[in-house]
Amino acid sequence: MVIKIMEPAGSNFPGVQYNDKKIEKGSGELMLMKNFPSFINEDSNQQEVREYLKSVSNNERVKKPQFHAVISTKFREHTKEELTSIAENFMDELGYGKQPFIVVFHNDTENNHTHIVSTRVSKQTGKKINDSYEKLKAQQALSRTMEKLYGLSTQGQIEKLLGYRYGSIKQLELLLERNGFRLSPNRNDEGALDILKNGAWEKTINAAELNFSSQKKDSRAWQLKKILLKYKELYSCKVFRIEDRRAGEGMLPEEKQNENRKPKIEFESELQKKLRDVFGIDIVFHTSDKVKTAVDLKPFGYTLIDHKTGSIYKGSEIMKMNELFEFTSDVIDKRLFESLKDYNIADEASKQVMLEYLKRQNPDHIPKDFMLFETKKRKNKEIFGAVRSEVKQYLRTQNVKDVHIIKSEDGKFYAIHSKLHYVGKLEQLIGEKDYQRFLNPAEKGQQVSETQNERLAKELNRSINDLIFQFSISSGGSEKDPGEEERKKRRKKRK
Repeated sequence: MVIKIMEPAGSNFPGVQYNDKKIEKGSGELMLMKNFPSFINEDSNQQEVREYLKSVSNNERVKKPQFHAVISTKFREHTKEELTSIAENFMDELGYGKQPFIVVFHNDTENNHTHIVSTRVSKQTGKKINDSYEKLKAQQALSRTMEKLYGLSTQGQIEKLLGYRYGSIKQLELLLERNGFRLSPNRNDEGALDILKNGAWEKTINAAELNFSSQKKDSRAWQLKKILLKYKELYSCKVFRIEDRRAGEGMLPEEKQNENRKPKIEFESELQKKLRDVFGIDIVFHTSDKVKTAVDLKPFGYTLIDHKTGSIYKGSEIMKMNELFEFTSDVIDKRLFESLKDYNIADEASKQVMLEYLKRQNPDHIPKDFMLFETKKRKNKEIFGAVRSEVKQYLRTQNVKDVHIIKSEDGKFYAIHSKLHYVGKLEQLIGEKDYQRFLNPAEKGQQVSETQNERLAKELNRSINDLIFQFSISSGGSEKDPGEEERKKRRKKRK
């Protein structure tokens, strides 16, 4: 969950106009209007809403009274209703709960998110609401909101992590980092350390009171080695590099967001994912800070975090790194990797379909097959229903940009929804009857003219977003309708 506070804006409240345009285009939905008088409601136009906010903000000393925030969740983890509830509670926690504000849900990106627009001038006092360290306060307000609504206690999480068995400050620092926290020296006390989350202070600990312990060659270490030996034979051990070039969001001070433009490097493999999912074993690789060449990026060691027992091990004490993993020079962007992990890739066939789609999308940057992980995750009914509806619309109009139809190597057609991260068999989505119509359009009185076929062929060469009609072998044969060929043969026989 990410909170971003937009820059303050003038008394014309452009955020209202911006969100109103999203609603008009169908990519936004007004979810909540709170603390407005009865004559300003969902039926009011955006000018009326802006004029009311302007009247409340009548303070000559406040030149930019607009408050505008965006709360975003990862992909579709939270629904529009959940995000609206989070936004409402967030405004209470931030001190804007009694202010007039609107909440608008946006569905125009792959991440569900809401926009909140209000005024920085207090409706009760006419004075400006204190916005010192506002971005830090926003992070803390969001943390309290998530704890209140979902029981996600930041302090409870920190206490649990501090209870792990670790052998050094470096291991503790790594553990906290893997869970979204950062360890930093306290400015006022040399013997103290601060724990931060998204730039916001969460807790101060005394370094002298940390309980270090070595996990070298205990009974759990031998058990872990047996697990590694078994699963390295079942899953890919090929390790690839993940580069994250995105600047940190919602952190203060803002000028620091432009520092350290070097990409954040991570390493991943199918074996690592399976160990995390099944056993709660997190493997983290280490590289030198003084990287000069691509060869230097190869890890020199790894740490094993065993969440089941709350223990951290030096990897070489369990199993030598080069005996367990095969390092490659392949690289993938973090944003793309996270997106691919969210797809419901259930088997090898759907994985190959995804690779074909990615090849058509960007032939110069095709991920290797070992970068796509099979998963048993299933999309919820809401997402499945939306995918089915848009796929059917696409088959009727060929005018839904996020839907792609791909033919697998075994001749079956799959549908991919690039925005909702869905991949699945077309027949299961539209039903057997409609699937047969799709395979044999001419036999159902839906013959496509030669002019239309020519236009479709040209469009296929220009864009991957068009419907793929492949009625011949996948190695590249004719794209003609088999029903049409059959009718030609019948006409010849009659002659």
